[in-house]
Amino acid sequence: MTDRPDDPARAGRVVDYLEERNRPKRGRPGHDLGAVLAAAVRLFNERGYEATSMDDVAKRLGITKSSLYHHVTGKQELLRIAVDQALDGLHEAMDEVEGLDAPALDRLESLIRRSVLVLAERLEYVTLLLRVRGNTAVEQQALLRRRIFDAKVTELVKQAQAEGAIRPDVDAATAARLLFGMVNSLIEWYSPRRGGAAELAETVTTIAFDGLRTRQ
Repeated sequence: MTDRPDDPARAGRVVDYLEERNRPKRGRPGHDLGAVLAAAVRLFNERGYEATSMDDVAKRLGITKSSLYHHVTGKQELLRIAVDQALDGLHEAMDEVEGLDAPALDRLESLIRRSVLVLAERLEYVTLLLRVRGNTAVEQQALLRRRIFDAKVTELVKQAQAEGAIRPDVDAATAARLLFGMVNSLIEWYSPRRGGAAELAETVTTIAFDGLRTRQ
């Protein structure tokens, strides 16, 4: 016999189902989304995204593949969350400097310092972001967000030139690429275990801007 639409028992089961569906899912102790994401990002960086499977992530964590699906829908979602970690940090840094009441050059210098700190804090995520090539929809979206960020950096350089703080004979887009080329190169050798991220940020900023400033 089927339940009637107004059957109280059926209504109760529907409520129970909806509550269970909306309840945060839990994995095994010690394997929350953060642990799953960290393991996946490390594997993506070690082996490459395409060469890494959900089975590989599960084996690295010592859990079954089905346990992973308590946290994410699949590998693409892991990639999206990972690159967003890096991109969100960079865009937050940009939002902060755009809100400063300061000359464009000061804001640009502040952006470089903050970007180095983001890289130091989220090193594996930034490393993964810089290896994205646009092979999937997730990667294409990440590249779009990077282009938006790069355009804002270029605009800051142009503003600093208009204010007379940066040499006018320097192409703004090229300067922006070179500035972040220097920042991004840190993924090749910087280790969070060494510490000193603040000192590193100051050094990078000093070296980067010495050749860009107009001479007094």
